[in-house]
Amino acid sequence: MASLQRIRNHGALLITIVGLAMLAFILGDFLNSGSSFFNRSRENVGVIEGQKIHYTEYEAAKDQLTEVYKIESGRTDFDEDMHTQIRNQVWNMFVMDYTMRAQAKEIGMDVTTDELTELCIGENVHQILRGRRAFYGEDGQYSREIVKNLIAAINEGSEDAEQNANLQQAKTYWMYWEKAVRMSYMQEKYTSLLQHLLKANSLDAEYAFDARQKGVSAEYVMQPYYSVADSLVKVSDRDIKKLYAQHKEQYKQTPNRAIKYIAFDIVPSEDDFKAAETLMNNLKEEFQTTEDVSLVVNTNSDVMYDGRDYSEETVPAQFKEFAFAKGAKAGDCTDILFENNTYAMARIMQAGYSMPDSVELKAIVEGGEDQELGWFKAADLPKNIAEPALAGKRGDKFTVAQGMGEQTYEIMEIGKPTPKVKLAILAREVTPSSKTYSIIYNNAKQFIVNNNNAEALEAAAQEAGMTVVPQFNLTATTDKVGQLAASRPIVRWAFEAKEGQVSDVFECGQQFIVAALTEVNDGDYRPLEAVRAELTYEATNNAKAEYIKKELKGVESLEAAAQIMGQKVQSVERVSLADSRLGNAGMEPAVIGAAIAQGENALSEPIQGNMGVFVIKTGAANNAEGTFNAESEKAQLSSRFAYLPYQAIQLLEDEAEITDNRANFQ
Repeated sequence: MASLQRIRNHGALLITIVGLAMLAFILGDFLNSGSSFFNRSRENVGVIEGQKIHYTEYEAAKDQLTEVYKIESGRTDFDEDMHTQIRNQVWNMFVMDYTMRAQAKEIGMDVTTDELTELCIGENVHQILRGRRAFYGEDGQYSREIVKNLIAAINEGSEDAEQNANLQQAKTYWMYWEKAVRMSYMQEKYTSLLQHLLKANSLDAEYAFDARQKGVSAEYVMQPYYSVADSLVKVSDRDIKKLYAQHKEQYKQTPNRAIKYIAFDIVPSEDDFKAAETLMNNLKEEFQTTEDVSLVVNTNSDVMYDGRDYSEETVPAQFKEFAFAKGAKAGDCTDILFENNTYAMARIMQAGYSMPDSVELKAIVEGGEDQELGWFKAADLPKNIAEPALAGKRGDKFTVAQGMGEQTYEIMEIGKPTPKVKLAILAREVTPSSKTYSIIYNNAKQFIVNNNNAEALEAAAQEAGMTVVPQFNLTATTDKVGQLAASRPIVRWAFEAKEGQVSDVFECGQQFIVAALTEVNDGDYRPLEAVRAELTYEATNNAKAEYIKKELKGVESLEAAAQIMGQKVQSVERVSLADSRLGNAGMEPAVIGAAIAQGENALSEPIQGNMGVFVIKTGAANNAEGTFNAESEKAQLSSRFAYLPYQAIQLLEDEAEITDNRANFQ
């Protein structure tokens, strides 16, 4: 009972404790489950007009486009630049798609299923599909039947694993182009809508006609800004800041970095050359005498022996004279040659025979129409096809294994036989050894230790005769630094480092790179100091304009102005608002506008122009002859607006709300 009473006495405290424990439990559970939410948000590659792009969606789009490129190009060995191009193209497609979708939704526009069907397999197939050779029939034209059959096969699928894999690849290819058609047609509908809206009216036509017809003759004198010494005017910091405020919108920027870097070339040492030469000398006798040449070559050489037939065109240049010398025979060997950092020697395996260089083939299709494949050179064909094709004669058929089945080919025509030779080539390129690699790497590391800030690094590099390379405007999504291979890690480092900091050693292809971060620009606008030079130039010209105007104050004639300026009077036969150039003075719209505004036979006040200060005197009216045709004028004006709808699409993308997190995934 006493215990029960104690519990009652401390009931409020216990309730509080239990409540806090429950709250901790609930919060803990929320935070644990919530961590998935926060992690998901961190997995977004970006957000475009409110549409989140998850990493898996982005990767799927990259994989899809990669497959399309493989099918279109027939290649699979894409380099770093190609993968970069694919990544950027995928992102641009997301931007294009979601900005256009957002605008289309706002104005109630869409591409219907019926429209898309018509664009793909209807009477008016979209030009994107018409350009795909994969959808061509035997007549070399786009075939709706091929596309229909493809779509049917994709939808039906197959129980055979290999066929199903092929259908999945075909589906990936088709879905990409179907989406591309939809996206392109959406843009076409949007631009068509804008083209109907952006048309000149009767007032526009009348104004344009009058601007072209009405004009005056004129004389002018101009004092260029460069003729006034800079020492005669003063430009204050306030003037520059005022101009910066006026032009600030021109200086919008994406956060960026500037670096300077030095390179340590990873090149072989003298010991590496000696080691390669010693190895070749040790292999020389065995190479020249062994009966199993392929074993010796394929174990030790950079050039594998596969029994290929060399012609005078395809044999390595350094062995051409030896291989095709009169009396050359099997067993003949060269001495060890050295060229382009490579030690090499060759042995003739077979000589004195001829074979064709090319062959025209046809694929035999069981139960269908045979397919003419065209002409091929030996190097363009797999070995199992090249050998029987080039060894046969016109009309011969041969069958080779292909995938999990077989394929029969017929030789349609065969090229003229030319002399051939089989060569075994033992070649060793001299490359940096692990020891050399370590020495160069340690030299780079020591350089960092001795020069651990940007200023010291640059000074030491210049003293050592090394080239210091500047690189500006690196953004978070920049794929590589200049032409440096595999240099994306340098960009990531630059956005994590502090200004003035020196990096660790980066391996970029055949170079070790050490970089220093020289500028951090995270503001929405380029800082004043970054544009001070151009603003100072403009402010100086403005000050010179005021200086010249003051010198001309009260001038009453063009001749007097010319005398004060020390310049000659120039004449223009006719000036109109349709002109953009003022005689030999160039682009001076402000001066032209002032001349028309002041009317006939009048002298202007000094006018600040692009290249200098002008005084202009108009003469009599000089109107052009012509009859006003409203429809013709409207048509001409409307043609000038033709680019605006396409510019509007670019403007949609430029003004879209976009969060780009790609840098976190590259």
